[in-house]
Amino acid sequence: MGDLFIWLISFFILIALLVLLVYQLMCLADLEFDYINPYDSSSRINKVVLPEYVLQGFLCLFYLLTGHWAMSLLCAPYLYYNVRLYTRKEHLVDVTEIFNLLHWEKKQRLFKLAYLVVLLFFAIFCFSNC
Repeated sequence: MGDLFIWLISFFILIALLVLLVYQLMCLADLEFDYINPYDSSSRINKVVLPEYVLQGFLCLFYLLTGHWAMSLLCAPYLYYNVRLYTRKEHLVDVTEIFNLLHWEKKQRLFKLAYLVVLLFFAIFCFSNC
């Protein structure tokens, strides 16, 4: 029964991470099609970047503390990438450079989204087989 709660918590955390990334992608798409201005887009994205990083760190630590080593190792590259961006102060979107980096920002978030979808499938697979 404890494993069920562990996988449900991880499932909901992964869904929350996916929602945060889709929100960021929608803000970038709105900016690309001129529905919102760069300041609003940057401020909306920057508000959810740190919660995304904290949730990802919590998820990796959660897997580590509950003894799911394989899932923790699968989360580690994404966590390392987020920590590297944060320590280099490249985690926030700059208002003045957002149009120049729009393609890169979208690509970065699409890779994160794909990585989280793979993690979600692994979590569902492990839940159904454990």
